[in-house]
Amino acid sequence: MFRFASPIYFYLLILIPILTAVYVLVQYRMKKQLKKFGDIELMRDLMPDVSPLRRHVKFSLMMLALGLLVVLLARPQYGTRNEEVKRSGIEVAIAVDVSNSMLCKDVSPSRLDKSKMIVSKLVEQFDEDKVGLVAFAGSAITLLPMTSDYVSAKMFLDQLNPATISVQGTNVAEAITRATAGFTKKTNVGRALILITDAEDNEPGAIEAAKQARKEGVQIFVLSVGTEEGGPIPMGDGSFKKDLSGNVVTTKLNEQIGKSIAQAGGGLYVHVDQTNLAQSLLEKEIEKMQKEDISQSMYSEYDEQFVAVALLLFIVLVVELCMMERKNHWLGRFKLFT
Repeated sequence: MFRFASPIYFYLLILIPILTAVYVLVQYRMKKQLKKFGDIELMRDLMPDVSPLRRHVKFSLMMLALGLLVVLLARPQYGTRNEEVKRSGIEVAIAVDVSNSMLCKDVSPSRLDKSKMIVSKLVEQFDEDKVGLVAFAGSAITLLPMTSDYVSAKMFLDQLNPATISVQGTNVAEAITRATAGFTKKTNVGRALILITDAEDNEPGAIEAAKQARKEGVQIFVLSVGTEEGGPIPMGDGSFKKDLSGNVVTTKLNEQIGKSIAQAGGGLYVHVDQTNLAQSLLEKEIEKMQKEDISQSMYSEYDEQFVAVALLLFIVLVVELCMMERKNHWLGRFKLFT
């Protein structure tokens, strides 16, 4: 496949017709000036070495050189075909709770920010794995299907906030179901669902959803974020969330739900605190999982064609430089120019 990496430089080609118009105008005025001195044919006899055609050829070569320079700036590239490659890895779905309670700062810098930091560092360790991202609160949405594009995964992860989901709550069951549906249909591939939540105000059905996911070969790891003491929920304007009576609402971690989901999903329950213990435990468990070849279509890199165009440009410039506007008597016998 042939392409230009910077086609915007082709706008410079407009210089060629502009310069050509200027050149034609200059030649016309020169010819008009010569007519004031006498007959054109007589003037040619008086200047036998002058070759108008050589002048035109030199100009044409300069315009060709300019065109080649523009092509060079546009960076012509040639790429090889789209090919199928094999990658050895597992599939990891990450479901992140973005409900308002995740803004609580009982875990620094906040429950949600701590969760994103853990996932971001985990993704950095991935090499030949696929990752998908699901956000949930009162409902769940798939932000990123299974992919090996870790840059996009981290980009979507950084943008997570409670505004991602308009319906508030903690619908873990829907998060598990949606994340499970995102895995590929390949067999003998390790599948892990990392569920990050404080499990507060959890809606029913989470345990059943975890058991069903386990039947489908998905192992669920629960990262439980928060403390039993809990804390207030920041509202973004410096105040804290209050109930109808005007009292500050305190959100507390529900560890029991998290443990039950991990047990039903055949995975591991990890309590996230201020240390890096949760991340270390999770990385070790992921490493233990079975790895299998994952087929993936990839494009090879494009090869720069700079040398070929630069060489042609160099040849044109050398020819133009070596060509004089005067007639060459040695070449005159070949009738190349008049």
